[in-house]
Amino acid sequence: MSGVLLEPIELRTRGFEALVEALGWVNAVRFLQQYEKSSLDYTTERRQILPDWNAEDLVHRLEAEQHRR
Repeated sequence: MSGVLLEPIELRTRGFEALVEALGWVNAVRFLQQYEKSSLDYTTERRQILPDWNAEDLVHRLEAEQHRR
């Protein structure tokens, strides 16, 4: 093992490659997600971003849009 410090991007790249080799791609991602801290609240953001439509509203809006074209 080299005593040379890697640049951050190289460290991340090699580290992820080592995880993928040892665990497989899906499990490497799952492993990293265990350590990812997020202050985001998906449910709250979803409510703020997406319109308050149910499936029936969506179908009607799509049909109306198709008739306009």
